Amino acid sequence: MASPTPSRNPSRPPSASSLGQSARRRSSSSPSVAAELSPAEQHKAEQISAACQDRNLHALVQLATSTHGLVSDSLRRLAWPILLGCAPAAELDQRSWKDLSAHKDEGQVALDVNRAFVFYPKNHSEKQLDRLKVELSDLIIEVLRRHPSLHYFQGYHDIVQVFLLVLGPSIASPPTARISLLRIRDFMLSTLDPAIAHLSLLHPILQTADPELYAHLPKSQASFALADTITMFAHHIQEYKDIARLFDFFLARHTVMPIYFFAGVVLSRREEMLEIDEEDEDIMHAMLGKLPQPFNVEFHIARSVELYERLPPEKLDGWLWWNISSSSVLKTSSTPEILNGLTLEDGERWMKVQEKEVRRRQMLKKAGRNFWLARRRLWVYRRQGIFGLAILVGACAIWLGPEAAVSRLPMAGLLGRLFNRLMSAVR
Repeated sequence: MASPTPSRNPSRPPSASSLGQSARRRSSSSPSVAAELSPAEQHKAEQISAACQDRNLHALVQLATSTHGLVSDSLRRLAWPILLGCAPAAELDQRSWKDLSAHKDEGQVALDVNRAFVFYPKNHSEKQLDRLKVELSDLIIEVLRRHPSLHYFQGYHDIVQVFLLVLGPSIASPPTARISLLRIRDFMLSTLDPAIAHLSLLHPILQTADPELYAHLPKSQASFALADTITMFAHHIQEYKDIARLFDFFLARHTVMPIYFFAGVVLSRREEMLEIDEEDEDIMHAMLGKLPQPFNVEFHIARSVELYERLPPEKLDGWLWWNISSSSVLKTSSTPEILNGLTLEDGERWMKVQEKEVRRRQMLKKAGRNFWLARRRLWVYRRQGIFGLAILVGACAIWLGPEAAVSRLPMAGLLGRLFNRLMSAVR
């Protein structure tokens, strides 16, 4: 399926100089920015505010990628909905989500929400945390009920809690729905097979970037990267400012970027990994499944950008990229520019296509397993053929009577008597 072209922001993005002039003109209407911002950060905040007012995606992508990202939550509340393609005056479903049918995964949502807000926010009372958990549960259930084709996965609450804390409960629902259907849809299908397809890109990135390290690492399926990549690292990053900054970057870039970010983290631990014996795969898996501490977000963002620009996914391994569904978020809504031309209905439509593909692949896998099982059985039967024939002849002889069992009838005679006996039974 060809990637759609953006339908919004058709005009050419303004230059950096005009953006600065626009920022100065609007400085009086800019969102409040924390007093502790440096002069450079204050200037950047004015640029972000201007880009948001102009809905200038090109500028927002650059600003979100560069050091310190979108600077503050007050600016993120303006920028994130734009990066996710929320319309300025979106028509919302007027029905109350509480009146909609319950989603089948709400039981699991309740279990995960009870374990939310482990690392942040800090210095909140139990009462405040309980209120946040209620708001988080309501936000997740609202999205699931309005889009029942979505399948909840453990770790989804890690992503949504960041959206809740940054955007607030009053405006978080539309952006959360859009990220669910248009950026992380592959992880919200009935199986995690499409998520595993994302992970298949990790090996060729590492192999090309550092052949020596790659040769040392385990070659099994990269399951150690699953928890981080499907949660946009919200499952393990412990500082709120770091995860908010990282979400700036991910929302502004290609949907494959969490894979490159993980690759960059692995490459940064090169010496540490090479010191582990190759036979100690369990230790390596445990190490790879954790983030290094302290964690330098800016360094790893810069590293992942460098990796992506040097080794874009479509040039890593032609077969691997071709094997990823044409309805995957990696191909249908890969960038903010493309995503801004899409609707939630587009996400629902691609989800149906992907579900059909998942079922088809599962049937093919099952057929393949059945084929090899049948072939193995045939091989066993061939080896045991003579023994099986002897048992059959013995059984026939016993059924025909003692005289046949003890007599040394030739095979033709025995089979002839067996045929006559069967014909008599039929009559």
